[in-house]
Amino acid sequence: MQSQFDKRYIFAVDCIIFGYDGKDLKLLVIERGFEPFKGKWSLVGGFVEEEESAETAAVRVLKQLTGLDGLYMEQLHCFSDPKRSGEGERIISVAFFALIDIQKYKEQINEDYHPAWFPINQLPELVYDHSKIAESAKEKLRYKAALHPLLFELLPDKFTMPQLQSLYEAVYNMEFDKGNFNRKLLSTNLLEKLDDKDKMNSKKGAFYYTVNSKKYSAGFKKFLNFVPSQYINE
Repeated sequence: MQSQFDKRYIFAVDCIIFGYDGKDLKLLVIERGFEPFKGKWSLVGGFVEEEESAETAAVRVLKQLTGLDGLYMEQLHCFSDPKRSGEGERIISVAFFALIDIQKYKEQINEDYHPAWFPINQLPELVYDHSKIAESAKEKLRYKAALHPLLFELLPDKFTMPQLQSLYEAVYNMEFDKGNFNRKLLSTNLLEKLDDKDKMNSKKGAFYYTVNSKKYSAGFKKFLNFVPSQYINE
């Protein structure tokens, strides 16, 4: 009879990487180049090395893929269902979600991983329980974004109010009233209006805004809630 101590336990991390391309909220997944499930789609992940914490491993995995440090990253959950990895070795994974600006980082994505961006509501079938993990991350992102201005991490250094509204609508899969949205966002005093305009999308053009970094850092835990209440009820 096999003892529980005879079974090999593996400690891993999975990274749910969200990006915004100006139209859709997207998730970065990779095409597995190894068995099991070679050729199938998977979240970005890796094993935690002997001298690493889960957080350190997640930072390493993200840097291997994006080439960058300092991305916004937050721990999501520990996934430890005994059956999540099938027969044989038991894999316990700590999941993290990260936010990046697709346009800023697209040239630094490591092509060795065979990465691809998919709209968050049009994901391909993912291996293991990765679809469940991605759904959990999406709900956590919605909850957090209702209370904190972390969605600005997905935007370029300067952006228009229509672009910002489009991002929120992509995250929550709903439409916001333009006037009400603008008024409430501007009331946070986090945004600074610039002199130049984006004239690519309309003749009149829309003014660019940027985030006041000092106010952003100081007010990160105090943000005006203006999304439906179901997203802030745990």
